[in-house]
Formats: sequence, C-alpha cells, structure tokens
Amino acid sequence: MSAHVDPIPREARPFQGHRAGLVTRAAAAAIDLAIVIIALGVCYLGVTAVYFLFDPRNFTALSPSPWLVYAVGSVLLIVYLGVSWRGSGRTYGNYVMGLRVVNRKGNRLHPLVSLVRAALYVIFPIGLLWVLVSGHNRSVQDLIVRTSVIYDWVVRPLPHPPGPTRT
Repeated sequence: MSAHVDPIPREARPFQGHRAGLVTRAAAAAIDLAIVIIALGVCYLGVTAVYFLFDPRNFTALSPSPWLVYAVGSVLLIVYLGVSWRGSGRTYGNYVMGLRVVNRKGNRLHPLVSLVRAALYVIFPIGLLWVLVSGHNRSVQDLIVRTSVIYDWVVRPLPHPPGPTRT
C-alpha cells in the first residue's frame, strides 16, 4: 500500500492556482534583484582579475561608470528573467515564494513574450503596483503581454505550447 504525500503545504492549498498579490511578488522580485547584484559583483571581480593578469605591475582597481553598471545590470536582469520565465515559468525568487508566470492559457511563455515582459519589468518596475488596483492581481506588464503570476508550489515543467512536432 503506498501513501500519497501532497507536496503543497496544507495552509497553501486554498491558494494553489490563484493569482499572487503584491507582497509575494515583491518579495520574489527582491530575491531576484539580489541574485543579479551578486552576479554583477562576480562579473566585476572576473574582469578585474583578467585585467590584473594582463598587467600586474600597473594594476589599479577598475571603477566603471554608474551608467555602465546600470546598463550591464539591466541587460543581465532582462536575460535572467526572460530565460527563467520561458524555461520553467519561475525565477529563483518565484521558486522560493511558490510562484509561476503563465500565459493566458496557463502554459509556458513564448520566448519573445518572456523577454518583452522582462524588459517591461526593468524599464517600468513601478507597474507592479497596479496589482493593488487590479481586480485580478495583474501588473501593468501582465496586462500588456497577457500573463499572470500564480501560486504554484508543485515543481514540474509546464507543457510545451502547441506547435509542429520535430522528427
């Protein structure tokens, strides 16, 4: 006789599949931003190490302009968000908070949709506040690209969107 173990915590079951609110989404975004900041620091250390290896006698620490740091960080964040949302529908922050980004049919995002959504989040992050006003807990970005962020604690890949089969 096998026992069935539900991976969803008992307290979370009523929320499974419902759209997430502002606090949960903001917490996930904060985790993702921290990851990208750490990645930026690692990139800086790597570039500095290579610079040191080429000319150790005349080495001075690099001091990139704030605009360069912002531009590289923005691109890194867009790629991180876009690839994550396209792949499993969740970033690490989404995983920690039990969230998944889905299209209007509940499936994975198209690659272009995930990148556009990511770019909109980086360019207009205050659009997340629309969740407070929206009756359906959707941000401005969700409205534009027709996505939703739902509670989904089950760790599983989303089905592939319909399309031609490869042989």
